[in-house]
Amino acid sequence: VQLQASGGGLVQPGGSLTLSCVASGSIFSINVMGWFRQGPGKERELVAVMSRGGTTNYGDSVKGRFTISRDNAKNTVYLRMSSLKAEDTAVYYCKLDQSGRNYWGQETQVTVSS
Repeated sequence: VQLQASGGGLVQPGGSLTLSCVASGSIFSINVMGWFRQGPGKERELVAVMSRGGTTNYGDSVKGRFTISRDNAKNTVYLRMSSLKAEDTAVYYCKLDQSGRNYWGQETQVTVSS
């Protein structure tokens, strides 16, 4: 299984950005995909995850601002980030959980700065 993330970059406070992550390889019909992040000097934390059936879970710091979605036919998960704040600056990681195994994609940097 491989995860290819894209969409990171530099954005001003209050702006928006969308991340994408495509999974390839042996993808099972039951899985959870989503995003985690690690800010400077911080531990890795949950951003948002979504099951293939549509159940979502968001980190408290992003509720109401970020929206996760999926295209199961394309094995792709998206993260729409709005009302971005400086504290959202972090390295973002895509993750896939299936059959008791975790797969991580490469990092994508999001920097929120004026």
